[in-house]
Amino acid sequence: METIAERLKSVQTTIKQSTLGAHRASNSVKLLAVSKTKPVSDIVQAYEVGQRLFGENYVQEGIDKIQTLQNLTDIEWHFIGPLQSNKTRVVATHFDWVQSIDRIKIAQRLNDQCPLHKKLNICVQINIDDDPNKAGIKSNELNEFIEAIVKMPNLRFRGLMTIPKGQQTTTQQQHSFQKMADLFTALKNIYPDIDTLSMGMSGDMQVAVENESTMIRVGTAIFGTRNQTKESNAT
Repeated sequence: METIAERLKSVQTTIKQSTLGAHRASNSVKLLAVSKTKPVSDIVQAYEVGQRLFGENYVQEGIDKIQTLQNLTDIEWHFIGPLQSNKTRVVATHFDWVQSIDRIKIAQRLNDQCPLHKKLNICVQINIDDDPNKAGIKSNELNEFIEAIVKMPNLRFRGLMTIPKGQQTTTQQQHSFQKMADLFTALKNIYPDIDTLSMGMSGDMQVAVENESTMIRVGTAIFGTRNQTKESNAT
């Protein structure tokens, strides 16, 4: 049975080979290790071989891990799940990033509740396939949405995130990711400081990299099959 360190190295190799195959710089894609439902000991194993970016979907579980590992000060914690209004303060306090912004109300609360002298990095989640089962704003709502976001002084707008429709063929994945890449490119012409296109997971890393993803979110391929959690992630 492979260790977490071995699986992590395999994922890193796949990403590197994909970037080179797409004629991109080998360091142009970051890896976010999605550790939801996994124990702190798994995170420590990944940390010990150099992984520093970790993603959590569930607020209380994530905060418990952050507090347990607070001595590991160079970990960058990303919240990537749906966020309820009553949990924005603790997320703004403990996490470094929120990638799942799709409501102005939530963004405003994060801005207002962000600790003094902190800027919270955010990505706006796009429902690129207009899938009723996925969160995110529609692509035609993006410009107006961003105009509101960039006026919030305690948020740092970093880019876009998406979760494409499930059970897609490679051609369909390509189409979804290309639409995201086009949105990101157009947005970068308006906001040149953005640098993050978060898309691609365990099953579609290569296609995502070929379409300009700058951050791949991988859980199962690193940590193995997830356990179930009782905490709801409903909005």
